[in-house]
Amino acid sequence: MERREFIGIGAVLGAAAGAGIAGSAQAAAPAQDALLEAGVAEQQAAMAAGKLTSHALVSKYLARIKAVDKAGPRVNAVIELNPDALKIAADLDRERKAGKVRGPLHGIPVLIKDNIATGDAMATTAGSLALDGVRAKKDAFVAAQLRKAGAVILGKTNLSEWANMRSTRSTSGWSGRGGLTRNPYALDRNTSGSSSGSGAAIAAALATLAVGTETDGSIVSPASTCGIVGIKPTLGLVSRSGIIPIAHSQDTAGPMTRSVADAAALLTALAGTDAADAATAPAAGKATDYTKALDRNALKGKRLGVAREFFGRHNEVNALIERELAVLKAQGAELVDVKIPNNGKYDDSELEVLLYEFKPDLEAYLAEYAPHASVKTMADIIAFNDKHKDRELQYFGQEHLIAANGKGSLQDKAYKDALENDLRYSRAEGIDQVMKEQRLDALVAPTGGLAWLTDFINGDHYGASFSSPAAVAGYPHVTVPAGYVRGLPVGLSFVGDAWSEATLIALAYAYEQATQHRKPPTFPATINA
Repeated sequence: MERREFIGIGAVLGAAAGAGIAGSAQAAAPAQDALLEAGVAEQQAAMAAGKLTSHALVSKYLARIKAVDKAGPRVNAVIELNPDALKIAADLDRERKAGKVRGPLHGIPVLIKDNIATGDAMATTAGSLALDGVRAKKDAFVAAQLRKAGAVILGKTNLSEWANMRSTRSTSGWSGRGGLTRNPYALDRNTSGSSSGSGAAIAAALATLAVGTETDGSIVSPASTCGIVGIKPTLGLVSRSGIIPIAHSQDTAGPMTRSVADAAALLTALAGTDAADAATAPAAGKATDYTKALDRNALKGKRLGVAREFFGRHNEVNALIERELAVLKAQGAELVDVKIPNNGKYDDSELEVLLYEFKPDLEAYLAEYAPHASVKTMADIIAFNDKHKDRELQYFGQEHLIAANGKGSLQDKAYKDALENDLRYSRAEGIDQVMKEQRLDALVAPTGGLAWLTDFINGDHYGASFSSPAAVAGYPHVTVPAGYVRGLPVGLSFVGDAWSEATLIALAYAYEQATQHRKPPTFPATINA
């Protein structure tokens, strides 16, 4: 892009910000990064004004990936680039010039996690060398939704291999195919998992938007530790068809972005009913334009339950969250301390369900989307890892794969009892109960603790986490940047009952606009403060 074109874009972006266009929640970036830090609305406004093209925008992000992800700090968030991205962008520019704009995402670059199938030149591997080079036969439903909306799929992001369902002693953000993704706020610290690449990529401004997936914490945890917004939707709002699975009882894809406005726009594009995924049938009457929920005054008069049992042992994190709770009150919310009933009663049964569902769900994916792969079964993958242990098992094992392979049928009483236990204690006698009894609009708590030092010897050092109640229930969860402790991001979570995305987005947006906490990372090698 020529310098005069960039200056013109900067003027448009400044004017858009002054006019209060949604999506400007992030802190001001250095002048040379203003375009890349900008949100959907600002980039779309610049394209509408003729000051920016999708081709130019994609080119800028590709250069950013080369400079920041593959060189310089070497974040290593992107596992593969789409060789057709510039051509797709040029085609979308021609559509715009001809008067056809598909919607808010027209020409906007998005990165997707490398467990989401794309029927194109890119492989879909879940980070495993067992699927290295294996191209899916067709798009996942969410990939098709993105293309339909006019988004440019820029590439795939690295992840914790097999979505972190491989070992009991894993290191999040590492895969055999992709290596280790590093946290842009301190390169020696972990991104959490398993949507590590999506979280780090958005924090580092490698694309406008990213899609992650979650079974329990894999969107909201990396979003929190990377200082961005993450939405784990209600189970069934977003199709799982074509996503390499862990378990159909909890899996979902969702947005990872730099602002709530961008997350709302992306969720609008992703949501919808898919005939191939029965869980999405209710979405026909639930999916909506979530950007219409953006309301700076949404906290006024809302009753929020503070789930203090999910506060951790880090005094500075707790003190920060207390200050943020005061912000919620100042914005008109009523806060009441609550305890989520029966929390923890599904700790063992959750893992049991995941292990039972992993094998049949994975083998069904391989049969439909990658029948040409050399691995057909869970046993094949285990054998591959053993054969290539110098690369695949160099840091940790595959205990979860082995345990899943040893499970029986989904008709087993042990599985049915575990699933019933999950749903009972997480829904009717969990979130639903406290929401009803306390007349709550949402639950709030810190999303988790601070990013820990990456440790290949001992594995992850997880602290407190608020992910499980919503994950097990299949209910929505939104995390928003809440500030920093010693330079490391902290997230504040908003959790609700089924299909309450619009409410949570409104609350999160009002909080975000009142605080404006997010600031771009500076990629320090470490933090010693």
